[in-house]
Amino acid sequence: MTTQNIELLAAYWTIAGDIYPMGPSEVSPFSFKDRMEAAANAGFKGIGLVHNGMMDTVDKIGFPAMKQILQDNGIKHVELEFLVDWYHSGERRRQSDKVRQELIHAAKELGARSIKIGPGIGEDVADIKLMVKEFTLLCQQAAEVGVNIVLEIMPFSNVRTVETALAIVEGANQPNGGILLDIWHLSRGGVDFSEIAKIPARFIKSIELNDAHKYAVEPLWMDTIHKRCLPGEGVFDLPAFIKAVQAAGYQGPWGLEILSDVERKLPLETMANRAFQATISQFDM
Repeated sequence: MTTQNIELLAAYWTIAGDIYPMGPSEVSPFSFKDRMEAAANAGFKGIGLVHNGMMDTVDKIGFPAMKQILQDNGIKHVELEFLVDWYHSGERRRQSDKVRQELIHAAKELGARSIKIGPGIGEDVADIKLMVKEFTLLCQQAAEVGVNIVLEIMPFSNVRTVETALAIVEGANQPNGGILLDIWHLSRGGVDFSEIAKIPARFIKSIELNDAHKYAVEPLWMDTIHKRCLPGEGVFDLPAFIKAVQAAGYQGPWGLEILSDVERKLPLETMANRAFQATISQFDM
């Protein structure tokens, strides 16, 4: 498999440093400029930004400076995250709508490719009718600034199967609405890669690669935010996943999302270089 046309995107946590989701801080100890330079020097063509960390950067240097740094470093794919409670009501929805507005505005200012959204984490059952309605609205709002909305399948949520995710995105049937396939969530959730063939190419909007050890830490949430490892250093069949995604018709950038209590403590340049080399090598198999 040739790597000539493969472009890699470093999801936020991959080179953010010693922080993790819902931790004491989600703001990277490394500057935006340093992270973009490290990503570019390693070979990445895309980057992920998480809401809290992004807004901290906006407060410090503003969108124009951020956009210039991205351009200076040849970073052409930007993915924003992470919107939850987008189909709820009450106070949860009020907080979600504030994040929604800020993410959509940032997408416009930075020319972002996608906004990642979460299912109901910790919820058992998906209200498909409600989620289709709200997903449609969210996609239509995002379409005004030319950004995709990508729904992530997660084993500890109410969207833990390809079938459920498809029911939502196909039900909404928006040109900028689709699914995010993360090999960790599929593998730990027991979703066979053959299921990917059921997804029409137009609905596969984002991909994330990583690896993990044979035995998961419980609860799974702790495994996903602390114990992921670089591609090739665990037990996941990455070549099979990559082939299944390519066979389904995906042609976009390939995200790498590492949340590791080992990798996150490394120097920035080391983190970025290790991440890129481990991932791009998967496409030579």
